[in-house]
Amino acid sequence: MSLIVNHVNYIYGENTAMEVRALSDVSFQIGDNEFIGVIGHTGCGKSTLMQLLNGILKPTSGEILYNGQDIQDEDFDKKLLRNKVGLVFQYPEHQLFEVDVFTDVCYGPRNMGLEENEIQLRAYDALKAVKLRDECFYVSPFDLSGGEKRRAAIAGVLAMKPEILILDEPTAGLDPKGREEILSLIRSLHDESGISIILVSHSMEDVAEYADRIIVMDKGKLQFDGSPAEVFDNYEALAEMGLSVPASKRVLYTLQQKGVPVKAKAITVHDAVDEIYRVYSGGKV
Repeated sequence: MSLIVNHVNYIYGENTAMEVRALSDVSFQIGDNEFIGVIGHTGCGKSTLMQLLNGILKPTSGEILYNGQDIQDEDFDKKLLRNKVGLVFQYPEHQLFEVDVFTDVCYGPRNMGLEENEIQLRAYDALKAVKLRDECFYVSPFDLSGGEKRRAAIAGVLAMKPEILILDEPTAGLDPKGREEILSLIRSLHDESGISIILVSHSMEDVAEYADRIIVMDKGKLQFDGSPAEVFDNYEALAEMGLSVPASKRVLYTLQQKGVPVKAKAITVHDAVDEIYRVYSGGKV
């Protein structure tokens, strides 16, 4: 499986007084079993880009290729694309609508034209995969807590067995415990099922902890694309965009500036603690 974004531009209200360029010459590729964090300020083009990947929006110019075929070709099956590239919106209320959770999760597989037994089996497996409590299956999705609604929304996409799962700010509005639970769930889904994850977030700590690759967007342009260590080495450039690096990285960078011989390569809190301990316990740089 491959999804290629090739020199994509997107303009809202093109050739009108309200014209806004949301994306400018964006190119990158997504392969099998990747965990990608996409970060940037509100208005940088993240959500527009995600809707282009799913075929909801059409590029103003450029192309998006799924397994080598332009998804805007007349003979391309957009329904297949949306089954294989699943999008979970920032607000689960935007995609939960059925009378109860189980029926809601059945919607995608039913729309695929599957047999009823297969539909119900997929829904059950998806709800178990997101660890939603059994007693929630047959209640209104709008009676669930914020974290439970997100689990139900993720299950609705998982039931279609996507190759790529896009999650747009999946922890927005959750308390720290709920946030950690959702992120741990997403990591488990990636590790156990092998699907590629695209996690859209404002949180540097979240993408540093969970993503293996980070894409940084700023003013509609792709600024960085690499491993967390590679991306967060661009401390000054990120600061100029108004983006901070993870707190652990900032601490090590500040210590370096004060002459402490730490290596500022650590990304997670655990790695930063190990590096500081190494220096102050007499380890050699």
